[in-house]
Amino acid sequence: MTIPDQYLAQTHTVENQPPELENYNLYAEDKALQEAVKREGASWAEQDIARFGAECGLPERIALGFAANVNKPLLVTHDRFGNRVDQIDFHPSYHQLMDIAITEGLHASPWAAPKLGAHVARAAKYYLHTQVEAAHGCPITMTFAAIPALQHQPDLLAKFGPKIMAPEYDSRNVPDSMKRGLTIGMAMTEKQGGSDVRSNSTRAYPIAAEGPGEAYELVGHKWFVSAPMCDAFLVLAQTNKGLSCFLLPRWRPDGTKNALQIQQLKNKMGNVANASSECELRGALAWMVGEEGRGIRTIIEMVSMTRYDCMIGSSSGMRQATVQALHHARHRSAFGAKLSEQPLMQNVLADLALESEAAMTLTMRMARAMDQQDQEHERLLARIATPIGKYWICKRTPNHAYEAMEVIGGMGVMENTIMPRLFRESPVNAIWEGSGNVQCLDILRAVQKEPKVLEAYFAELAKGTGADRRFDSFVSDLKTHFSQTPQQEWQYQARYFADHMALALQGALLIQHAPNEIADAFCASRLTAHTSTNYGCLPRGIDIQAIVSRAF
Repeated sequence: MTIPDQYLAQTHTVENQPPELENYNLYAEDKALQEAVKREGASWAEQDIARFGAECGLPERIALGFAANVNKPLLVTHDRFGNRVDQIDFHPSYHQLMDIAITEGLHASPWAAPKLGAHVARAAKYYLHTQVEAAHGCPITMTFAAIPALQHQPDLLAKFGPKIMAPEYDSRNVPDSMKRGLTIGMAMTEKQGGSDVRSNSTRAYPIAAEGPGEAYELVGHKWFVSAPMCDAFLVLAQTNKGLSCFLLPRWRPDGTKNALQIQQLKNKMGNVANASSECELRGALAWMVGEEGRGIRTIIEMVSMTRYDCMIGSSSGMRQATVQALHHARHRSAFGAKLSEQPLMQNVLADLALESEAAMTLTMRMARAMDQQDQEHERLLARIATPIGKYWICKRTPNHAYEAMEVIGGMGVMENTIMPRLFRESPVNAIWEGSGNVQCLDILRAVQKEPKVLEAYFAELAKGTGADRRFDSFVSDLKTHFSQTPQQEWQYQARYFADHMALALQGALLIQHAPNEIADAFCASRLTAHTSTNYGCLPRGIDIQAIVSRAF
């Protein structure tokens, strides 16, 4: 039998597939974020954030994220004449994303225009922007975080600060004197030490006078220089008085290439659009920042801010993964009903949404703490809650991304969707800027060095007590565990403390600020003995519909 030609033209009609998730306002669709912006002190920025949220949902903006990750950066060590240039070539989409971020002030707005709520407004916009593409956020974050460290050296801040804070992006590999805007990177890690930077072997030799603000030449290697296309770097190196911090420009003031030589770019699983590298310092010019021998104290100002931005980035990843899962489930049918209408899927979706809102709520609370560092409670809270949040939120993100990918099913594994990128990006923030153990030890270090941080932490929890017996019992058990565990055993128990401190803080915030159905679900699923490590195990009695509806 011969098949008629008209049947050969088309085998099937495409149906039961979701439309592209685009042309939506990321801010207008995020009720929890809107509430946080108002609550934490940035109502004045709402119109601007909403405008930016609409732009982040445009198809052409979303396409930039895909293009930047498909086209990896390439290293060009020498030009065609044999001159050392250490040039990194990026796809134009990467530069467009960088330009957007810097023009919007995501690299410096709280420093360039300080006001109450400035950190909150910046965090909200960064949260939206990194849902489009996260990798280019690395140089944005380091540029943002460099200012607090440079405040330890006022003369260098006066010289470089205005260009660092300028809303001008210039990708050219030229001396900083030829630019109106600068980006800043960081180089701490060496092969032999990793997180143990005190074992660094890079050496700094004074050119003339010694001490803060003076010029040195650095000799050594750096195992992980992130964003080596930046215009200058904060670097750790040894002097006669110990490990010190330096500002190392990519070009010397006389216009010659500084002796920072890129050996190779890292071949990373995630964070693909951003360049990371190994570098040799062969007598590279740098100026000392802060007190000699106190380099860790100086650069930790930068590190604490990058850790805070890791919270924003991971919370952002959770939000985008949740939105993708919800969008798919609302448009996909199976076994006679929409996925979003089926009880087990509703349980999974609500659990994903709950985790996402808890992460964002803690992150935005920390943004307010950053805004109010002149208040002792806020300063103390930021000191302990930043490593708590960085540890917990970043560590929760990989499994969250995977679960959202599973909601979407086989299509979620396809590289022409955003899910593989979200999944590959998900462990990055947990590992960089101090891995989980480093954060846990930092929590303990903060408590032992300044016991009032623990008082501030429990004072923050007290704001949520009396509304839910499960929360009250959880906090009481945490206090007991602290008081009954000898300090010599704290390190062994550090992850237990960090886990429970994070959950308690998220619970306190949701009890105070979230709708009852959110707070009830969080306490029931995270603060009881029946807590499951898997998503989709919310207990009976939870208002699943309300949680899912609120999320998107």
